[in-house]
Amino acid sequence: MTVPEEDTPAPPAAVVGALSALVAAEATAEAPGAAAEAGDLEQAVWLRLLERLDGDGVPPPDAARWVRAAVRAEARRTRRTAERERPLRGDPPAAPFAEAVSSAGPERVALHAERCRALRRAVARTPGRCPRLLSAMLAPEDLTYREIAGALGISQGSLGPMRSRCLGCLRRMLAEEVAAPGLRGRER
Repeated sequence: MTVPEEDTPAPPAAVVGALSALVAAEATAEAPGAAAEAGDLEQAVWLRLLERLDGDGVPPPDAARWVRAAVRAEARRTRRTAERERPLRGDPPAAPFAEAVSSAGPERVALHAERCRALRRAVARTPGRCPRLLSAMLAPEDLTYREIAGALGISQGSLGPMRSRCLGCLRRMLAEEVAAPGLRGRER
């Protein structure tokens, strides 16, 4: 798919109309490997194209090849950025349900914060890839399975069984630390 070159540059609307399906398809294909959303890749490519059109007003000679190269370049940039980013240490930012806890009083806020810290410490002690998986699942951004699988470098299909094993391990660790209530609330 090429945009014909003429003496007068093609209007940006014509270029966008001619390339929209290709940009969407390429971004959708590259997004899982880059651990990015397809819409984010699309937006970055459109921005690159509009910057180019603002510069000289002429679309690329082989627009289809340019789009493919631009999407792949954006996917590589996204992967490099994700590799350099590190999760925040310490307590995570306040989650939406924390607002309800904070209105309950200082005692409840302190108890809630201590539970969150205990959970984070227990997650950090889990074996193998479990700490990264469980931290991603506890993230306040509410990541999708696709995003978590991309971040961990595993297939989306193996995420469910791995999640189940990690949660079982975490459950056993926490059960050893907390005395289970017996009948009528008495400790055993």
